[in-house]
Amino acid sequence: MSFMTMLSKKFSLPEKGEALPGRTNAIQPEGPHFVNGNPLMGPYPENMETVLFGMGCFWGAERIFWQLPGVYVTAVGYAGGTTQNPTYHETCTGRTGHTEAVLVVYDPAVLPLSDLFKVFWENHDPTQGMRQGNDTGTQYRSAIYVKTPPALEQAEQSKDAYQVALKHGGVSASITTEIRQLSDFFFAEDYHQQYLAKNPAGYCGIGGTGVACPTALGQS
Repeated sequence: MSFMTMLSKKFSLPEKGEALPGRTNAIQPEGPHFVNGNPLMGPYPENMETVLFGMGCFWGAERIFWQLPGVYVTAVGYAGGTTQNPTYHETCTGRTGHTEAVLVVYDPAVLPLSDLFKVFWENHDPTQGMRQGNDTGTQYRSAIYVKTPPALEQAEQSKDAYQVALKHGGVSASITTEIRQLSDFFFAEDYHQQYLAKNPAGYCGIGGTGVACPTALGQS
């Protein structure tokens, strides 16, 4: 493979035959959530629901969500790709197909999914394709992954509404966010979990477009 091919592959998702094979054993974080002490891998209370967000570097994105009232626990990992049980370094090659994602486990009676969409859209630039600011590559693409068809419909509605808001706010670019119904989420290594709580001066590339989201965005 030539140098130019390797470079370009970072900005396009691999075909299934090109993806790294991965492994049988999954990464399993050892401890509870560093901030609130709840179990990262569950079991979660029965009234909780889950959603996955990709917003660029998962360190800063996770910090935004764990601070929200109604969020039971957050964790970072990899989603939306082909490779089973990928590592961070494998994901960064662009050959797993995954994006860096934040798992948000939340109480919908306290925090509606529409409110989470609002936080998602306002805290990154969803028009940048395979990048987020200075962070470039397939692992930094914008994404929403949900578990049910109704949630998928809400996500699509929220995208359409925010596209209108961007236009009114002077942003002409189209949203590139990947929206899919997905069940697979692979936990990242321990040192990535709640990274900015453990390292308050650590890197955070989170930043939005400055365009506010409509209220009750995507709410059915």
